[in-house]
Amino acid sequence: MSTIVTGAGRGIGAAVARLLAARGTPVALLDVDGGAAARTAASLGPGAVGLGVDVTDAAALEQACDEAAAALGPVDALANVAGVLRTGSVAGLTDDDWAACLATNATGVMHACRAVARRWTAAPPPDGGAIVTVASNAAGVPRAGMAAYAASKAAALAVTRCTGLELAALGVRANVVCPGSTDTAMLAGMPAAPSALVAGTPESFKLGIPLGRVADPDDVAGTVAFLLSDAARHVTLQTLYVDGGASLGP
Repeated sequence: MSTIVTGAGRGIGAAVARLLAARGTPVALLDVDGGAAARTAASLGPGAVGLGVDVTDAAALEQACDEAAAALGPVDALANVAGVLRTGSVAGLTDDDWAACLATNATGVMHACRAVARRWTAAPPPDGGAIVTVASNAAGVPRAGMAAYAASKAAALAVTRCTGLELAALGVRANVVCPGSTDTAMLAGMPAAPSALVAGTPESFKLGIPLGRVADPDDVAGTVAFLLSDAARHVTLQTLYVDGGASLGP
């Protein structure tokens, strides 16, 4: 059995793929940057394949599921990690920024969930399947200048939990991980310094991080791997915040 990880070329997705591979799980790494996916997969050994896939392309995702199964064995787990960030106030937000966030962060998750749901409905995984979507604490806590991103992540959360409810009778579990500020290229592209993220910015109504540090991708990956594993075999339809307490535990 194998696991598909989207957005696996770098950042949290790559960390998830590395951890799963280290535990002996065959992993298909999907990323819009096919070169990054291939390089990361090559570093993981023969039990990993890298595929250049844009999650906004439904047909490409369907094909990737077939290729992953052919190369590594039937797919019984999915980690939705692919995501983009576009910032801007509601008044200043462009249609392109809104569409980009929804296309990757929400529709991309729907495409992936639908692809595995179709396969599992036709042939249920013998030990049950698992889906984990990496959303954001912005899905549940308002953030100034992040309306498009927050809305897309909230939609991803809803799609994942609805998929889990519909497939529960097959033994499929579906959960959501909501990270806060994490040391990735996405965070590096934001204007706020890590020290400001830890301390908080009262002028924009943003709390700091009680644990006093920005997360490492491995912090998030460990939670994803747990939820995909048999250790979480009775956990489904849950949303777990991995943000150092920044959202005060909603």
